[in-house]
Amino acid sequence: MTDLIHPRHRGSIYWSAFLGLLERDVRVLRRQFLPFLVRTVMNPILFVFVFAYVFPRIGQGISGAGHAASFATVLVPGLVAVGMIFQGIAAVALPLVNEIGRTKEIEDRLMAPVPIRLVALEKIVFGSLQSVLAAAVVFPLVYLIPATDVEVHIRNPVLLVVVICLGGLISGAFGLVIGASFRPQQVPLIFSIIVIPTTFLGCVYYPWSSLAAIRWLQVLVLFNPLVYISEGLRSALTPDVPHMPVAAILVAQLTVLATLVWLGLRAFLRRVID
Repeated sequence: MTDLIHPRHRGSIYWSAFLGLLERDVRVLRRQFLPFLVRTVMNPILFVFVFAYVFPRIGQGISGAGHAASFATVLVPGLVAVGMIFQGIAAVALPLVNEIGRTKEIEDRLMAPVPIRLVALEKIVFGSLQSVLAAAVVFPLVYLIPATDVEVHIRNPVLLVVVICLGGLISGAFGLVIGASFRPQQVPLIFSIIVIPTTFLGCVYYPWSSLAAIRWLQVLVLFNPLVYISEGLRSALTPDVPHMPVAAILVAQLTVLATLVWLGLRAFLRRVID
């Protein structure tokens, strides 16, 4: 169908159709904003409430009560990163699993006058927008709830914006890879073999450098996309906490993003064409 469009008008038609798909998803999100809010903040709030509020109040800290304040500071960027990656999975992966395997709703989107790849890219962009919104919602909560002071210093606002934008795109692309690779009956596996390991091995509760004592694990977690979102936010929000070099973080984020987009598009095309 797209071959019948004159090349001169093809770009504008593709762009209009892409925006139409995005506008449709945004309208659905507006009607379901409360469920979005609940699924975004529930997990980070529970973790920060227990580790950074309850533990200091009862005289128990991570690695001793004297480290409670530093742990709360370490926790803030990590939990913002968790909120972003969870939103990418919830906004892209879980709906896509049903759209392809159960409701067949994806067939309506494929009728849009755009290449199939653009339909998949729209999923990534929409997921990234939700992930960025999740970061904006989670950050003030994990900053205010801890019982001890949280030391956040945004010395480079540009770095923060770049890290959050790349983190949002990584979250959306990660969701596309998962959503295009799993079938409805395999949804429980997403949480048991992807979500839980990704969270606990994503440098959320500790800096990547602290894993130096377990060298094999420090190398292994480099395959986890959440590591680079956590370390990136740590470098932007809590630069006094040990973190990867900024240049290494940005290069890694771009590399992970390109890899996930390639894997996601490949899986998506294979599923919808079959």
